[in-house]
Formats: sequence, C-alpha cells, structure tokens
Amino acid sequence: MKITGIFATPVLGPITILLTNFLLIFYHGFVFANIPYALGFSIIALTLFFRIVLYPFTASQIRTSVKMQKIAPHVNKLKELHKNDSKKLQEETMKLYKEHGVNPAAGCLPMIIQLPFIWALYALLQYVVKTAPTQVLTAVNNVVYFPFLKLPMVWDQHFFGLSLGQAPADMFKHGMVWILIFPALTAALQFIQSKMMFNTPAPEPGAQKKDDLSSAMQTQSLYIFPIMIGFFSYTLPFGLTLYWNTFTLFGILQQYLVAGWGGLESHIEKFLRRK
Repeated sequence: MKITGIFATPVLGPITILLTNFLLIFYHGFVFANIPYALGFSIIALTLFFRIVLYPFTASQIRTSVKMQKIAPHVNKLKELHKNDSKKLQEETMKLYKEHGVNPAAGCLPMIIQLPFIWALYALLQYVVKTAPTQVLTAVNNVVYFPFLKLPMVWDQHFFGLSLGQAPADMFKHGMVWILIFPALTAALQFIQSKMMFNTPAPEPGAQKKDDLSSAMQTQSLYIFPIMIGFFSYTLPFGLTLYWNTFTLFGILQQYLVAGWGGLESHIEKFLRRK
C-alpha cells in the first residue's frame, strides 16, 4: 500500500496519520450508534479531543500571557527609565520577570509544541472535505493502524443538509443567503476569544502614553484577525468552518476557566449594571 499526499510529508505525515486514525475511531463510533452525519460529528469530536489533549500546554500559555500583560506597565516604566542603557534595561527587566515569577519563554514553548498538531489537523480536515470521496477512501484506508478502522464505503460529506466540501460563498451564489450566518458567527467567536485574551491594564494617573509597536499590533489584530477568519470561513469548505468554530468555542471556555473574562470583564460589568 502506497502512502501519498499529506500522509507522506516528512514532518507532518506521521502526525496526520495519527489524527486520521482517531478521526476514523470517532466516525465508526457514530456509525455504530446510528447517529446521522457521522463525518461532521467526527470532525467536531476530533477537534474537541485534540484541544483536551493539548489543554495543559494551552493553559500554561494563557497564564504566562496574563502575567506578561499585568507587568506590562512596569516594563514600560523600565524602558523609559533606562532608554539610553540597553544593558541596564535588560538586567532590570529580567529582575522584574523573576520577581513576578514570569518566564517569557514559557509562553512560546507550548505554542511550538502545538503548532505541528494544529497544522496537521487543519491539513487533514481540508483534505477530507475538499478531496473526492473515492480518493479519500483509498488514501485513508492505506494509513489505518488496524484493519477494522478501514472505511467499507465512501462517507457522506453532508452535515444537516450542508455539504462539508462546499464553501459558504458557493452556497450563497445559489440563493442560500442565510448561510452568511456561519461566517458571521466564526468572526464573532474569534473576536470574543481575542477580546478575552487581550486585557490591557488601565494606565496609571499621570502616565504618559507612548507608542508601543507590540501593543498597537495587538489592538489592530483584535479587529482585523476576526474579520480575516470570517472571510476565510466564507471562502473555504464548510467542514473547516465546523472545525474552526468548535476549536474557538473550546478556546473561549478554556480562556474563561484559566483566566476569567479577561478583556471582556469590564464590558460584561457595564452590561449587567444597565440591567
């Protein structure tokens, strides 16, 4: 049996094959339970399983990010105080990190660990929903770990009447105006998660505002990134929208459990006071 395509890539191939076998386990489970739209539910189940497995790494990344945001005003003060002495600035910054128990590298390491799995999962789901079912049948059956996981026939690529392989943009062209709800939902969920993650401490009285490239980029991404994701959701196959919305919903839940409402807290308090 010849392994080809995304399954044959040197780095992501083995990870993609592993995820494929888990997808098949979920798929056969839903089929055995006579649950309709087994492929769509399998995509949701695999995404949730993936996020649960990586939960400790993501939680560590969130905690580090929260700590970094809390000490940001102190870092800015040090930058102003030692703007002409880079060596002293580095020493004082590292001392500040140590005092607050912050390890900047701890925020990068979890992401580095997660990225190959995120890329592999995205590549797998893109392949599953965009490729002809007969071709998927052959390719997937060539990489199963156990014979009982093989697909006996091509799977149904529909989820509650919507084609997992068709983009909302194509559906919209055929008169399905209501399909725009899904890209809008994708953008809204992404904005909520981004807003929760981006929690800027209130400036101290008398503090001067200073241009900060990093802060400016974060502010822009708060609005630009959700719009981009919403556009991708509109143009890419619906199966990927299903994956991304599940991925983001779990991210919002995890963000709340680890760090609370974050940047949304003040908005929620204002809303509750109005009521």
